[in-house]
Amino acid sequence: MPLLTQSPRGTQDVLPQDSYKWQYVENKMRDICSTFGYGELRTPTFEHTELFARGVGDSTDVVDKEMYTFEDRGLRSITLRPEGTAGAVRALIQAGAFAGTLPVRAYYLTSCFRYEKPQSGRLREFHQLGIELFGVAGPDADFETISVADRILKGFGLKNVELNINSIGCPKCRSKYRASLIDYFNGYYDDLCPTCKERLNKNPMRILDCKEEKCSNIAKGAPLMIDYLCEECSDHFESVQNMLSEAGIPFTVNPRIVRGLDYYTRTVFEFVYNGRKGLGTVCGGGRYDGLVSLLGGPETPAIGFGLGIERLISTIENEGIEIPKPDGPSLFICCAEDRAYPVARKLVEQLRDSGVKAMYDINRRSLKAQMKFANKVGSVYTAVLGGNELDSNTVTLHNMADKSDTALPLDADAIIGFYK
Repeated sequence: MPLLTQSPRGTQDVLPQDSYKWQYVENKMRDICSTFGYGELRTPTFEHTELFARGVGDSTDVVDKEMYTFEDRGLRSITLRPEGTAGAVRALIQAGAFAGTLPVRAYYLTSCFRYEKPQSGRLREFHQLGIELFGVAGPDADFETISVADRILKGFGLKNVELNINSIGCPKCRSKYRASLIDYFNGYYDDLCPTCKERLNKNPMRILDCKEEKCSNIAKGAPLMIDYLCEECSDHFESVQNMLSEAGIPFTVNPRIVRGLDYYTRTVFEFVYNGRKGLGTVCGGGRYDGLVSLLGGPETPAIGFGLGIERLISTIENEGIEIPKPDGPSLFICCAEDRAYPVARKLVEQLRDSGVKAMYDINRRSLKAQMKFANKVGSVYTAVLGGNELDSNTVTLHNMADKSDTALPLDADAIIGFYK
């Protein structure tokens, strides 16, 4: 019978033989977040559409072209989350978190959904680590956020990842910049793509992020936000740079970074992989001081980032860094005759109760097939239960690596003692 259906385009399965990579990466990220005082936040996979339309920005490609939106049976417009920040802010506002002690530090490991052309490191369902830091307006929050990402990436041994930073200012200094952008792009209006023509008076900064080649070439000559920063934004950005330099975190000021979502203000940053098979941006984020109030909460400064897990794993593998595989069973019991199975079953359960990874053959295959399977699953020791072992109440543990043998009583306590 043919396969009924395949996984939807732009999604992937993570099979047991590969899931250890995800577990390793996620556990290391959890540990690092914890050292900085971040607690885990979990939010729904879907939200009311207006959350993203308002929070992410209806002039962005994410909202305009890429969201998975549908009407539920209650005739409500629902959207699968395209990113994690808006949902995190909504959850914390709803819980009254910003009325308590600040700062609030939260991280999440989550799936996101965007309808776009699948490519290397970018799927329609993708996963990311996100961290959000609320309640600190000063540059120390920017430094801490970048430091978390830097520590995570260095923790995996990555050497070809470069930090790029920029400041896109605040609403006060952006008004002058916006006018200069409109003036500049009006001179190339006929050459802009239809989408950028719509963006011109609505949100001209989005043109800087357009992937169309002709728009991208035009944008290379556009004015730079960094030249329009007000004194406060300029001082803030300089302080962030000084802190990074003092901490020995190398960076490049890239005035072309704008990020793809409307809520960003002031500091924005990207960690870009420049090694072989370059996968582009591994991690990106920035400050979003107006988002909490925009979504109905109190005025609360905030900053965060998103780090793509698929792209991170690909980057680790491209660097030739080996993700350690978990050990196989500590003991695999092979049964040489039928009366051995009840004994093996009871013994395995007792070993598992004591934390020993143990298995026996539940397929009841030939002894040769059992030994082959034990080797395939990477068992550290094997033991054969046959007539002699059952009659003498003994068992021999065979080390699969050095081929040594250890004779023990056929008793759970004796075997558990051997492992301890």
